[in-house]
Amino acid sequence: MTTLFINTEDQTVLKAVKALLTGFKVTFEEASDKEYDPEFVSMVQEGEKQIKAGKTVKLKEGESIWNLVSSK
Repeated sequence: MTTLFINTEDQTVLKAVKALLTGFKVTFEEASDKEYDPEFVSMVQEGEKQIKAGKTVKLKEGESIWNLVSSK
């Protein structure tokens, strides 16, 4: 199976592509872009602010990330 992504907002192009695929008896699925969950976006933005403010922890080579998590 091969996946093709067609990026267009032109309904004429979209209609033509669908007709072409149907004509060749190719099945296809349609999915629209979804917005990100606002809570997730907020979390990412907060993380970026913390990084810019230098609020980061560096993991040393060979150190387990779980040691950093359990020490806080």
